[in-house]
Amino acid sequence: MNGLSRLPLRARLTVWYTLVLGLILLAFSAFVYARVRAGLLAQVDAALTLAANQALLGVAEGDGRLTFAESGRNPQALRRLSDDFVIFLLSPSGTVLDTLSSDDQLPQFPPQPSGSATLFAEGDAWRVYSQVITIAGREGRLLAAQELDPVNTTLLSLEGQLLLGLPLALLLAGLGGYYLAGRALRPIVHITRTAQAITAGNLDRRIAHDGPADEVGRLAQTVDGMLDRLEAAFARERRFTADAAHELRTPLTALKGRLGVTLSRPRPVTDYRATLIEMEEQVDRLIRLTNDLLFIARLEQAEFRPRLEDVEVTSLFGSLLDQLRLLAAARSVALVEELPPGLYLRGDIDLLIRLFLNLLDNAIKYTPPEGQVTVRGEKDDRYVTIAIHNTRSSIPAEHLPHLFERFYRVADDRTRGEGSGGAGLGLAIAWEIARAHGGALTVQSDPQQGTTFRALLPSGS
Repeated sequence: MNGLSRLPLRARLTVWYTLVLGLILLAFSAFVYARVRAGLLAQVDAALTLAANQALLGVAEGDGRLTFAESGRNPQALRRLSDDFVIFLLSPSGTVLDTLSSDDQLPQFPPQPSGSATLFAEGDAWRVYSQVITIAGREGRLLAAQELDPVNTTLLSLEGQLLLGLPLALLLAGLGGYYLAGRALRPIVHITRTAQAITAGNLDRRIAHDGPADEVGRLAQTVDGMLDRLEAAFARERRFTADAAHELRTPLTALKGRLGVTLSRPRPVTDYRATLIEMEEQVDRLIRLTNDLLFIARLEQAEFRPRLEDVEVTSLFGSLLDQLRLLAAARSVALVEELPPGLYLRGDIDLLIRLFLNLLDNAIKYTPPEGQVTVRGEKDDRYVTIAIHNTRSSIPAEHLPHLFERFYRVADDRTRGEGSGGAGLGLAIAWEIARAHGGALTVQSDPQQGTTFRALLPSGS
């Protein structure tokens, strides 16, 4: 078996096909041989029974014992029987009383019960039929025998044909199986070659299987789907790398520029102090960006385990909205809370604060003046849904599927300047926090209705 496992799949399939077919043909050959042999013996037994019944017509009582009488009813039939069969007339003790045969050398058979049996006499196989007879009040036994040479000759011929035909059939089946296995595995070879030709820089190739939707077709479709996901993942990673480099380069460039200007000539102490303050702001921005990246990486890799507890929603949002009222007032945005009492979440309080602060800050930031941000909550059997809706603001539909990706920002947002747009990690962090709690974060946006973020989170007690 170890040697077989090292063969190519095509050869292994052919070997297994051939072995299974060989076992089937062997069983079928044995069945045919047994049925032919049984049929031939049944014919011999029928002939022996008929011969015994015809010979019985010539049995008579003479000189105090049973004998084949020449004056029987059908002497011609007895003569024909003597040419084809050996007929014995026995006493109840097994003594031969008379015989009917054209052969001078008669075989010797031991006493036999009634019925048919195969016996061997002097190396030859005979089929023997025995029956008890009673003539004129005298009992005896009639034995009809026929040599099995014709039957054995027929069986030997059949054995030769089977032994010759079986290897030939297996050879043809092996060749046909090898060809069919090659055709069946041809799409697999194509899949292998396509997969080998794909590299990180060449992810646009696809198998594009045009055959039936069988196991191989489903495999090809699965591989194409996997390649689609890989290409999308590589595209996200490339975009993430470019965006991360851009976000890191901006404060580093500002730091480098301020250092260069400051060092270009001697300056008053106040200028140095102002430069250090600006540099501290850029360093803080780098620290926040780095911390956000590390935090989201830990969430994605499931290294951060939330400390779960029951959190009362009304008190949580009461404190959060109090922190944001000054920001909302500065932008002329109204904050509305529509939360039912007795609503509890099951989660990590620190992570939940970060999740909802990101959503609320994002909603306030992108709500036009005189707009409104509304927080609503509802509960079902297992989950609590917190909806944060802002009016008079919408997101183009083509951007909605990408809002929760790292560093993704709507194109208009990238042009707003350094102070307003952020790094594009807030929604990605919020999405990962919801996922870490076994929940989900979704978004809907409509030019007439505004934008709504919904956080689906486990319900508390």
